[in-house]
Amino acid sequence: MARIGLLGGSFNPAHRAHRRISLNAIRELALDEVWWLVSPGNPLKEGAKDMAPFHARLQSARTAARRSRIRVSAFEADAGTRFTVDTVRRLKQQFPSNDYVWLMGNDTLPNFHKWRDWRGLARLVPIAVISRPGYDSAAHAARAMGWLRRFVRPSSQAKRWTEWSAPAITFLRLPPDTTSATAIRALDPNWHRRMRASRRNATSAGLPLTARRPLDRSSR
Repeated sequence: MARIGLLGGSFNPAHRAHRRISLNAIRELALDEVWWLVSPGNPLKEGAKDMAPFHARLQSARTAARRSRIRVSAFEADAGTRFTVDTVRRLKQQFPSNDYVWLMGNDTLPNFHKWRDWRGLARLVPIAVISRPGYDSAAHAARAMGWLRRFVRPSSQAKRWTEWSAPAITFLRLPPDTTSATAIRALDPNWHRRMRASRRNATSAGLPLTARRPLDRSSR
């Protein structure tokens, strides 16, 4: 069974911190691949005026993931899922031979309780929370941790996550990177215009790849 880390998000745009935390997660969790699930529209960011078009965000992710074991996918757009819990259920149905762990930055954890059926998501797959500079205190004080705290597993056992029964959550302390999409947009609000992404680029990303399918050279 392939060991797959799932990292979802807007990728508005994708940047070096996304890549670094993914590559470090591959090492710390002994993953075969990380799949970046580019969201066509984050329900918690509806109405955001600085959200770039989906095709540009997807293309930025494909560029950032080159020459790595990171796979970029338009799975949510293809499957028509809007909420993470539905996306993960669909992935487990369509690719049942893989083991999955959900990756999330600790900057996301304070809002985790706002996600649709977040407890249901935690029951579907183990969760690995990755440290981001300046968010440790807020993450551990997060409202969702009132329920998740009883399921915390030591990071020293992170490579054994496939043996855990969900709910299970671990906290990974990885080398810090202060790069953020917010800062990138502030410096370059029109970054997406240079991506020249097309609908063909978006659909060609297709479903995440498994060991039974050839590698997607666009993300190597």
